[in-house]
Amino acid sequence: MQNKGMKVVVATLVGIILAGGYSFESKASIISDMPGAGIAVVMENTTLPKDQNVDSGKTTESENKTEEAMTQKNEVPEVKSEYDNIAIAQVSNYVNLRSEPSEEGEILGKLYNNSAATIISTEGDWYKIKSGTVDGYVKSEFVVSGEEAAELAKQVGHRMATVNTQTLKVRNEAGLEASVQTLIPEGESYDVVEELDGWVKIAVDTDIEGYVSSEYVNLETEFVEAESIEEEKARLEEEERLRKEAEAAARAADEAAAAKKEKSKEATKAEATKAEAKESTATEKAQTETTAPAASAPAASAPASGSRAAIVNYGLQFVGNPYVAGGTSLTNGADCSGFTQSVFRDCGVSIPRDSRSQAAAGREIPVSAVQPGDLLFYSNGGEINHVALYIGNGQVVHASTEKTGIKISSYNYRTPCKSVSYLD
Repeated sequence: MQNKGMKVVVATLVGIILAGGYSFESKASIISDMPGAGIAVVMENTTLPKDQNVDSGKTTESENKTEEAMTQKNEVPEVKSEYDNIAIAQVSNYVNLRSEPSEEGEILGKLYNNSAATIISTEGDWYKIKSGTVDGYVKSEFVVSGEEAAELAKQVGHRMATVNTQTLKVRNEAGLEASVQTLIPEGESYDVVEELDGWVKIAVDTDIEGYVSSEYVNLETEFVEAESIEEEKARLEEEERLRKEAEAAARAADEAAAAKKEKSKEATKAEATKAEAKESTATEKAQTETTAPAASAPAASAPASGSRAAIVNYGLQFVGNPYVAGGTSLTNGADCSGFTQSVFRDCGVSIPRDSRSQAAAGREIPVSAVQPGDLLFYSNGGEINHVALYIGNGQVVHASTEKTGIKISSYNYRTPCKSVSYLD
């Protein structure tokens, strides 16, 4: 599973010395709101020096010296780039974060390749950094900073737009006269494709890209961050739990499939026995009727292994895995319908391959009545082109885009048009 993407704040400060007094303004370019990351300082002092001539605005020589001393003490150097205090790991897998600038220091966490951190200070050939919940030291040779980090950040950073209004329209073009493709809800985040003057182009899914007003979204850049030893332990325990649940679901699927096959054999055998009985003598027929078990074709229903909990838990195991157009691999990549088909298949339920066929074959239910394990469908231009697995609590898991892969979203991250069930 991939490591959870976190947010890094990058801030730039510009100090301005005002003649005849002093006041500092800070200009912060905030990429996200991760507590404790980056620097954001605001310093104000509107009190005039005692000897300042307010009427003329002139200052005496002693006042100038006082002002110069205050300037030297408080002036904040101008930062050339908003990424000047960012370090990005460039390693084959990860580099350890230590409690002190020494390889003898205690390991506090891991900074994975292309993960970002805020540089707090430099001590020899070590950086003291903050990334995620971890404050620690990393050797400078394992990270890039400065201009190199600024360029790399554009490649490894994940630019997102988060809706800050109750319902937002996604339009075909950047303009209020353009037609609306879908509606998206407050709090949901989407990949940024392009930023224009007053408009942002976002990817809702692989099949929908559209424009939203920049006034109604918060723009931020997400980076993968460090993982503490405690967080790593919790993640591995959760992965182990999901693995065991998936194995249990797979075993149940095998048992259910075997039971279903055995019932089918018994039904076929019973039908054959009945057919033979019709051709036998009356005595043989009577004997057959008293000894042959009554049989009928098995009911067309989902096997026990296809329970809602098993399907949901199994599907969630693959969050973070890649999106691949036309793919059906839960580990190496799947598209939206390939993901749902493979999850159901591995839990013993057979459903069609593409989203339109899945929508047509299932038992239609109202969107308001959807339950965990049911499928929700979405359309563009009146035609169904996306499917997601409902997991409860107003959320779905689905293979979304090449950038996000398999992810969890609000069920109405775009407007659903239909829901069906393949389960009892």
